[in-house]
Amino acid sequence: MSPIAQIVVSVLNLFNFLMIIWCLLSWFPNINWYDQPFKTLDKIVRPVIAPFRKIIPPIGNIDISPIVALLCLQGLSKLIITMVP
Repeated sequence: MSPIAQIVVSVLNLFNFLMIIWCLLSWFPNINWYDQPFKTLDKIVRPVIAPFRKIIPPIGNIDISPIVALLCLQGLSKLIITMVP
């Protein structure tokens, strides 16, 4: 795999990790998202999840858009790994 593809896959994996952290932190209502480092994490993750939230409505009170975003990013990562020699 080329070095550029390795960097892109590494960035996607890091973003997947940040998205999982973001999702886990959303379960705690006492977190102030306006304080650091939560504000930075929210600014990184929320713009990627926003388009998925527009397309996928919540089921009951459960928002599954982060799950779909994670699956899409993992699929993109796998696609890059298989397509780039």
